[in-house]
Amino acid sequence: MTEYGRSPGSEPWHPQDPLYGDGGWEGQQAHAGHQPAYGGQPQHHHYPQQSQQPEYGDWDHGQAQQYDQQAYQPEYPQQYDQQQYDQQQYVQQGQQQPYHEGGWDGTGTHAHMPYAADPGDPYGQQATAYGAEQPDFYGTPDAYPPPEPPARRQPEPEKPVEPAGEQRTDWDPEPEQGEHPFFAGDAADDQDGDDGEDDDTPGDRGGRGDRRARGGKGTKGKKRRNGCACLVVVLVFGGGLGGAGYFGYQFYQNRYGAAPDYAGDGIGQTVSIEVPKGAGGAEIGRRLKEAGVVKSVDAFVSALTQKPDVSIQAGAYILKKQMSAKSAVEMMLDPKSQANVLVKPGQRNVQVYQAIDTKLGLASGTTRKIAEKEYESLGLPDWANDDTDIKDPLEGFLHPGTYGAAKGMKPATVLKEMVARADEAYAKIDLEAKAKAFGLKSPLQVITVASLVQAEGKTTDDFRKMAEVVYNRLKPTNTETNQLLQFDSTFNYLKNESNIHISEAEINSNQDPYNTYTQKGLPPGPIGNPGADALAAALNPTKDGWIYFVATDGVNKTEFAKTYAEFQRLRDKFNESTGN
Repeated sequence: MTEYGRSPGSEPWHPQDPLYGDGGWEGQQAHAGHQPAYGGQPQHHHYPQQSQQPEYGDWDHGQAQQYDQQAYQPEYPQQYDQQQYDQQQYVQQGQQQPYHEGGWDGTGTHAHMPYAADPGDPYGQQATAYGAEQPDFYGTPDAYPPPEPPARRQPEPEKPVEPAGEQRTDWDPEPEQGEHPFFAGDAADDQDGDDGEDDDTPGDRGGRGDRRARGGKGTKGKKRRNGCACLVVVLVFGGGLGGAGYFGYQFYQNRYGAAPDYAGDGIGQTVSIEVPKGAGGAEIGRRLKEAGVVKSVDAFVSALTQKPDVSIQAGAYILKKQMSAKSAVEMMLDPKSQANVLVKPGQRNVQVYQAIDTKLGLASGTTRKIAEKEYESLGLPDWANDDTDIKDPLEGFLHPGTYGAAKGMKPATVLKEMVARADEAYAKIDLEAKAKAFGLKSPLQVITVASLVQAEGKTTDDFRKMAEVVYNRLKPTNTETNQLLQFDSTFNYLKNESNIHISEAEINSNQDPYNTYTQKGLPPGPIGNPGADALAAALNPTKDGWIYFVATDGVNKTEFAKTYAEFQRLRDKFNESTGN
């Protein structure tokens, strides 16, 4: 017993005690930092405090050392439930107060820190002598479990508010750690108690215990939710597997499977397809698919590759709808299915116009009238139609080749394509420079020379010689013909004929600008549509001095002469072959 010690009785504090007169825990708190009393209410109980200088002899030396190491801490001024105190400190300060190591024994009580019993605390421990056994009040039915050391404490979950008039029998535990609320059920699902009746109190969670007490309805509700969740998972994974399988099948079909295709030779309905120049198999297949002829582009390309030695020419084709790709390829290779207009080298425009009318199913003369009316909008170059005496501005610009012309198309569309090809071919040549090199006035005269070469020459071997004849006769130094071309082809052009037997009286009496027997120089414009060979010859004539020529057999054989005497012998040869 120390000098200022206190036995377990109700004796007053010693007058010489430094804390004599202190107001208990409230007063100590004022000294410790002016913190309010626990729970915000003044405390009326006075508790003993251990002396700072204990006398030796009252307890053994080991106890004195342990007492020195575990000096009284002002954080625990009262004996009350440690769990409630920890909760209050957690709420007020937001975290647990630190504790000094060694201050807790195995039972959760502070070692060797006796306090006076609190009459208002049924769980308070009675002060006993140091080292003595204290009674265990935690064994009562209403007691809380013993407090745990600070390092192992967890804040208690917030207790639900019991509805008025109901006795809570149990508290439904929270979902296990790691369990997703989707499978465990959330508070919103539990508010109604799942008992078939609406609760009056919003957010009432008391029904969770009631459900279990009434026969386990809550368990069935959870099972239903778990079943729905599993169904959703199955549907999600099943949909993913189904989608993966579908796209995998599509990938296999696209890469290794046969392309979609029709069967047979098609139905009775026909359509016209135009194949542009230079179009490949894929482009042709795309046009056929858009018109409903084939089912897929790949099927057509596959069928076309089975015939590597042939190619589909540009032009228009009359085909049936819903044909197999193989049938479509075979039909396009058959000339009977082609709906084309073929412009031959040297062919005159009037002949081309008539062919277009026939292919488009139009009245004779329709295309010619459109050409005369709309020629300026068909794409002619600037240097075309530079002479007012030109009979047809499009002459020489309907480039030889094959053009699509099927029913339903407009004549202007076909003519534009022909002019566009002529422009493309002529643009490759510097016609202005060539015209100056040969003493010609314009690029149009180069095309005119080529049209004469095409009309008078019989073979490609004749073209270069014929071109030299034209240039030699146009020279001012020409004394043989005095710059007169004297070509039957020009007179036949103006007469729209093809006659090799023309009387001198008829020729000499005609003063038309296209009559080269009476008019010097070149005609106003081309007399036909020259081909590539004739144009090349006009740009590269021979230089042998040819100035005369005669078709000695009246058809294909043309012979050339440099003098008038040689010309006379060739003319006699012609008369003999024709019986004149």
